[in-house]
Amino acid sequence: MFLLLIHVVLVISCMFRILLRRHRQPESRLAWVTVVLAVPFVGVLAYLLLGETNIGRKRTVRLNETLEKLPRPEVAPGWDLADPSLNTSDRYQSLFTVGEAISGYKAVGGNRAQLMGDSEATIDAMVADIDAARDHVHLIFYIWLTDDSGMKVVEALKRAAGRGVQCRAMVDDLGSRGMVRSQAWKDMAAAGVQVACALEIGNPLVRAFEGRIDLRNHRKILVIDNDLTYCGSQNCADAAFLPKAKFAPWVDTVMRFEGPVARQNQHLFASDWMTHVDEDLSDLLRRPLPPKQPGFVAQVVGTGPTTWAAAMSELFETLMYCARNDLFITTPYYVPNAPLQAALCAAAKRGVDTTIIFPKRNDDFAVGATARSYYEELLTAGVKIYEYRPGILHAKTMTIDTDISFIGSANMDRRSFDLNYENNILLRDTSQTAQLRARQITFLSESNQITLEEVQAWPWQERLWNNALAIFGPVL
Repeated sequence: MFLLLIHVVLVISCMFRILLRRHRQPESRLAWVTVVLAVPFVGVLAYLLLGETNIGRKRTVRLNETLEKLPRPEVAPGWDLADPSLNTSDRYQSLFTVGEAISGYKAVGGNRAQLMGDSEATIDAMVADIDAARDHVHLIFYIWLTDDSGMKVVEALKRAAGRGVQCRAMVDDLGSRGMVRSQAWKDMAAAGVQVACALEIGNPLVRAFEGRIDLRNHRKILVIDNDLTYCGSQNCADAAFLPKAKFAPWVDTVMRFEGPVARQNQHLFASDWMTHVDEDLSDLLRRPLPPKQPGFVAQVVGTGPTTWAAAMSELFETLMYCARNDLFITTPYYVPNAPLQAALCAAAKRGVDTTIIFPKRNDDFAVGATARSYYEELLTAGVKIYEYRPGILHAKTMTIDTDISFIGSANMDRRSFDLNYENNILLRDTSQTAQLRARQITFLSESNQITLEEVQAWPWQERLWNNALAIFGPVL
């Protein structure tokens, strides 16, 4: 009886907390109420540990202090020469306005880019650029393995540090826990590479009282000499991805950028580094930009649990509503909120040729089933759905009409929208968009198209499974 009374008090307290919590959508509240009521004690514990977007007061204060200290990228001499050539009559202006509202980075011209090949080619290009670095190398990876690709980067950093290049390497403490505990991590530090962990877990029991453990730094950033950066979906790992080898290969898409947009990724890196390491990188952002060169308009968009709620989701939706002729998306994880699902359906309904590719087999069964629960509504609206056969299509890309590309680390799921620190680049360029669209189209040749008739013929058990898991989408 006493335990029952305690449980009732805890449930009522949690219910008030859930219903009074700010910046939470109704379906998220409903999902958590269901969890708390359905599973005695465990549901309450799950909410206390995972129910609120909180990285901890100390970390929040430190991040805010860091952002106040860091100069904005556009203070660097020469920034005013990199004119983006956007005006208020440009229909794409609103896209970059939303991006600037999220991260504070302005759309800036004078950028060039190269679409990387496969995973091995991407790592080889990164290694070549690290070997050519003159001043500094900065990188962040969510997952960094001690496999062939991971060790190539380790050795490149050690070589760079050995010739006097300042190397700073940061990883997420959970995603790269194997690397952090490895001899390779110690060897880098001994060679002069500064290493650091983002969002350290430490003692899980203690950490739970200081903020959510599952709020992670999911970014993938490499910045070299203030003028070169990489952005995309690839972690520092082989395509075979040994922790989940049965789902391999992992197919990613990465772009190599040169120009002022690299300074924005530098600012994003510095904000992460200075939040966790007592070192001021402000002077790097004050260095003059190189002479202006021809190039396209681009903008970094960085989000996380300390930006406004659903910021990345709102940018995805704005991009979808901007499409007039065609919209092409690849994403491994699709757990949308209601506005995002509506935006995708609306694009197809107004005549936009809308295509999206998911993996046929998902490494997260709950996310895969949840994504399929949305298939019928998408197909009815006219969205073309494909499932990639060979492995996990991990690429997170979007192309709009012939001009706009969006690439980076963010998935189309609640975790990327609300919980993880993410980094993407939005760009306007016909040539780069054509190259990225061509890469997206190559994925179709290894994908099965899913039809409305096929989905409607699924057995009731499969539909029940998919829809039941989708109820818990807001907590996935």
